[in-house]
Amino acid sequence: MHQLTGTAGALYEAIRDLPIVSPHGHCEPRWFAEDAPFPDPAALLVVPDHYVFRMLYSQGVSLEALGVPEPGRGADPRAVFRLFAQNWHLFLGTPSRFWMAYVLRQTLGIETPLSAETADAVYDQIAARLAEPGFRPRALFDRFGIEVLATTDAALDDLAHHAAVSESDWPGRVIPTFRPDAVLDPSHESFLSNIDELGRSTGEDVATFAGYLAALRARRGFFKARGATATDHAIEVIETVWLDDPEALYQKLRCGEAAEGEGRAFYGHMLIEMAQMSVEDGLVMQIHGGSRRNTNADVFARFGRDKGADIPIAVDWVRGLDALLNRVGNAPGFGLILFTLDETTYARELAPMAGHWPCLRIGPPWWFHDSAAGIARYFDQVVETAGYWNLAGFNDDTRAFLSIPARHDLWRRGVALHLEAQVGRGFFDMRDAEIVAPLLAVDLARDAYRLGA
Repeated sequence: MHQLTGTAGALYEAIRDLPIVSPHGHCEPRWFAEDAPFPDPAALLVVPDHYVFRMLYSQGVSLEALGVPEPGRGADPRAVFRLFAQNWHLFLGTPSRFWMAYVLRQTLGIETPLSAETADAVYDQIAARLAEPGFRPRALFDRFGIEVLATTDAALDDLAHHAAVSESDWPGRVIPTFRPDAVLDPSHESFLSNIDELGRSTGEDVATFAGYLAALRARRGFFKARGATATDHAIEVIETVWLDDPEALYQKLRCGEAAEGEGRAFYGHMLIEMAQMSVEDGLVMQIHGGSRRNTNADVFARFGRDKGADIPIAVDWVRGLDALLNRVGNAPGFGLILFTLDETTYARELAPMAGHWPCLRIGPPWWFHDSAAGIARYFDQVVETAGYWNLAGFNDDTRAFLSIPARHDLWRRGVALHLEAQVGRGFFDMRDAEIVAPLLAVDLARDAYRLGA
């Protein structure tokens, strides 16, 4: 990445080494509970990263050859890394290239350029690094300057790893996030069995809708007691609806008698129930919308969820959130952060909505758009209407722990370039830019997720 100079360079230098606040992501709490060495380079850098393997798959590389988990099968990690190195050129122009190059050079200290010819040498150098105490999860967490890291955890998770972290003598702050989609969305393949488990884990009678709600409240309380400050919901089509008789539909779903479309209506109702619970318990609500999940049926059947075939779709936030916002959107203390994969909604819908509703914050560019160009587009589309204080700052939203500093660095560079342009246009002066830069880098995320200083 080129050196920033002038106004952008000065702003970047002021924020580049601020603490990292990572309020939403998908790292494994087990890493920090056990603090064991990370596995081989392929298992760490290639196999779990859908940004990496979706690009390779698009060029005809099989997921089996990449070691992507499939029941009863595996792959030699060195062969997987060789395959990745042979196709390193495919990532030119993508943020994955920047993130991975940063990880190799800045985080792991690998000076050898990655190529098909150097694959084994780079593999051995990474493996040697991972065997050193300074490259274990807790040591890297401390070295990265992470103030807090939030994981994303299923509603039925026992949070045992979080308990182990909090009960250890290590001061790192790793907190859970309540992700209840699998017990809210009837389209989930295990919805009914998950509800039964919800009842068993809480001791509530989920045979009734009231008992179901009580069980959800209990799980939220359990997560909050372990440090959670937020919930998270992934939605393809943004739709909320208040049902006059949710009990009746709940019973139809439990009996398998719901008509087509009724499951979606139930989920839309439950999002409002979740929002009302957020008013009660103070957990910030996140909605990630506009992704059609698992579009490759064959890959889904063989490998399961989250294997690179989730694709952005158009969404309607205004009509979709109407029922929720008109029920709880004016409630004091309610916080709702919106993430979209439909960039056309930034200026048309999300910025005007966040510029009115006191509960709303706009999340940073997400997934397909957390790139240098995506960050620039985001600022250009949201700031004029929403301002800065209606944004949620940055979160890295990653499973790739080693890439966290790279992702925050790219964001902070984007912040500096955006603010340089604002100053250059005469929209405000350098003193204002120096106030806004740390706000976007750290402070908005602390505030939006209620993480404290």
